[in-house]
Amino acid sequence: MAERIKVDVCVIGAGSGGLSVASGAVQMGASVVLLEGHKMGGDCLNYGCVPSKALLHAAKVGMGWGDAHDHVRKTIATIEPHDSVDRFEGLGVRVIQEYGRFISETEVEAGDHIIEARRFVIATGSSPFVPPIPGLDSVRYLTNETLFDLKEQPKHLLIIGGGPIGLEMAQAHRRLGCKVTVIEGMKALGKDDPEMAAQVLDTLRDEGIAIEEDAMAAEVRGKAGAIEVEVKDGRVFKGSHLLVAVGRKANTDKLNLKAAGVEPTRAGIKVDAGLRTTNRKIYAIGDVAGGLQFTHVAGYHAGVIIRSMLFGLPSRQRTDHIPWATYTSPELAQIGLTEVEACEKHGDKLELARFDFQGNDRAIATQQTNGLIKVMIVKGRPVGVSIVGPGAGEMINLWALALANNLKMSQIAAMVAPYPTMAEVSKRAAGAYFSPRLFDNPWVKRIVGLVQRVLP
Repeated sequence: MAERIKVDVCVIGAGSGGLSVASGAVQMGASVVLLEGHKMGGDCLNYGCVPSKALLHAAKVGMGWGDAHDHVRKTIATIEPHDSVDRFEGLGVRVIQEYGRFISETEVEAGDHIIEARRFVIATGSSPFVPPIPGLDSVRYLTNETLFDLKEQPKHLLIIGGGPIGLEMAQAHRRLGCKVTVIEGMKALGKDDPEMAAQVLDTLRDEGIAIEEDAMAAEVRGKAGAIEVEVKDGRVFKGSHLLVAVGRKANTDKLNLKAAGVEPTRAGIKVDAGLRTTNRKIYAIGDVAGGLQFTHVAGYHAGVIIRSMLFGLPSRQRTDHIPWATYTSPELAQIGLTEVEACEKHGDKLELARFDFQGNDRAIATQQTNGLIKVMIVKGRPVGVSIVGPGAGEMINLWALALANNLKMSQIAAMVAPYPTMAEVSKRAAGAYFSPRLFDNPWVKRIVGLVQRVLP
């Protein structure tokens, strides 16, 4: 007979968002059950952010293939205890290592357990999307879930997909000694600012990575060690291994959403501004909510729903202050609107401020001058920032603070950054916004002249 459990909160999925909800809720006094049928820590720890950044670092510092993969495993092992069953049970969470499946609007079945909860949180994340390319199902291919277990070093890695995942892994494997070809059906880094993306793509090509754009895969054939990808215009690319990195799909198949009265969408699960589903007792967060697919978004969502779920307070998500980064070298970071988006939305009200890394003394001293910051400004406030260059993912944090708190460019300009640092790039961008107002303004010159004449 199944064990029946009644709790305040049942969290389905122990990735970043689910773990944040479970730990926050239990420490604030709620009773919590956490369901996870696979690995604690979810995709980010086991197959995504953590191993990919560890591999990028290993490649950057010149490790060999074996040492690089040892570093990936050690990195995961070091972080694992923070996301472990033991830690969460120590916090007071009941952890059940089974997949959850709704059997009614208020009940979930997980193995030999039936959980009835006042509130449910669906945090099941996403998985690699595998497109229906003819022949792909008969060829051994890799995704981010299998790539890091690869023991043999590819002689020539073919990558279908020129987005952030595809290009990060392209650069890592090229630096580890593999030949790499990226096959992209449209434009590589097509969702990013074209000027910024061009700097990244030029660097990758200079490192020997072939990036083939407007190359929509039409057929895959061959066998392990000898794979061919033919694209629609007839070009054929040959390699030893194939990585499919064309996007993600929400993990909803095991949930039996219909029984819960939860409406799905093509991108995941339908939610309102407060991340509630069509069943008001059930929330969906992170990738499965169908919006931006980043680990830090899942963590942000956790904070949004805890306010509503535990305290009954109104809470709404927003997306205009969410940054993201691509961890190639140089890095590419974005928050808010790109230049194209800002032009479309604000028209002639838009102003741009730019600063090239070549004007930064620290960049010159460390030979890292290949970079640019671009700030989109409306009525004295930033509405978007694009950065390409070393440390772009760190630099964007200042602008995340600015957009989250509706700060003005004058407040950025008032910041004092230590010299010499790359952080001065952001301050100099703010200075570039004010320079024409101060130095090219005839009224300023007249006022200064007048003041100088009357000062004792």
